[in-house]
Amino acid sequence: MNTTETNAIEVVKLTKQFGDFVAVNEVSFTVHTGEIFGLLGPNGAGKTTLIRMMTTLTPPTSGTAVVAGNDVVTDADGVRHAIGVIPQAHTSDPELTARENMLIHAKLYGLSRVQRQVLIPQLLESVGLSDFADKLVGSFSGGMRRRLEIARGLVHSPKILFLDEPTTGLDPVSRTSVWEMINKLKQASSLTILLTTHYMDEADQLCDRIAIVDHGLLVALDTPARLKDSVPGTDIVEAEFDNPPADWHASLEKLDGAASVTDHDGVTHIASHSGPLTVGELMNLARDRGVTVRRVSVQGTTLDDVFLYYTGRQLRDVASEETRRDVSYLYK
Repeated sequence: MNTTETNAIEVVKLTKQFGDFVAVNEVSFTVHTGEIFGLLGPNGAGKTTLIRMMTTLTPPTSGTAVVAGNDVVTDADGVRHAIGVIPQAHTSDPELTARENMLIHAKLYGLSRVQRQVLIPQLLESVGLSDFADKLVGSFSGGMRRRLEIARGLVHSPKILFLDEPTTGLDPVSRTSVWEMINKLKQASSLTILLTTHYMDEADQLCDRIAIVDHGLLVALDTPARLKDSVPGTDIVEAEFDNPPADWHASLEKLDGAASVTDHDGVTHIASHSGPLTVGELMNLARDRGVTVRRVSVQGTTLDDVFLYYTGRQLRDVASEETRRDVSYLYK
């Protein structure tokens, strides 16, 4: 079977080196046609460099990346015509109407007058902005602007859409509306979406599969459910203590049911095969050792726990490299 028929993106041992620094180290993965694929990673993990290579903005040092059947090095123009890229920062012109923003983009991609007259109203309708087509974008909410920018990114009918932090800075209602629109896009077409996000609930809700990169390496890749199953223990016990002794961490690792113990910002996370059993053992140990338990709770494994397990950090506490860069990173 020809893999290009089932894979929208094929990355093989992709590497990018800047001097002595290896930003991406022999990363390999595939993105299936029609799936929503999440790419997660802390600041400096290599996520942005990976995206830049896949969108032809940075040439790889070695390895290959084939996007929509086009090699990013030997057929960069083919890649660019096959993809849409929606940066994190707003790029729609607030002094133009929604229709005018769409029209400029369509002209840049060489769409004919007839194509523009048919496609622009269809896309605005698909994102719920038909009634606002002739309103100035400067009057739009953040969620409306994001939906417009996604519609604009689809004007040339790309096979693959790169969404960079699509809901960062949006209120909960706007975030939900963008989620619904992304799911609708997936259901209505064979569009492939590669998504970066710092919201674990967003990744869990939207993504068919998730890749986690750290220190330039691919450290995990699977469905959200299987990633959660891969974390030792089925429950997470969270606890805070007052003045624990120096050997407290080692003592917690010996608790019945405890699979792993990590500490983050004063909160102890215990992956456990039985949360209630571990809590009981924990309270007994704290009493015997004279340690005050300030708070304790049990929850099922989340993607935050997965990220913490594989990278040693929580994604919501990691400063996003994307939020500190200029939107020009996608247009240099």
